[in-house]
Amino acid sequence: MSPTIFSENGFRFFFFSREESRLHVHVHCADGEAKFWLEPLIELAQNYGLNDRQIRAAEALIRKHEDDIRAAWRKHFGR
Repeated sequence: MSPTIFSENGFRFFFFSREESRLHVHVHCADGEAKFWLEPLIELAQNYGLNDRQIRAAEALIRKHEDDIRAAWRKHFGR
């Protein structure tokens, strides 16, 4: 299960239900996928095919929606 948190500008932001407990979010677009940590700081964890411009755009959207992502994490994982 991978619930979508939000989609914007061609990116889909989501979680995997059975993954590690450290707060993070996955982002997918037509060109690939990436994973970003939200703790202790927002930073790129893994990248599979996104270019630098896409990474910067995804990170900007994560920063813009950080509170929503954190709330969705708490609701989904109960933490």
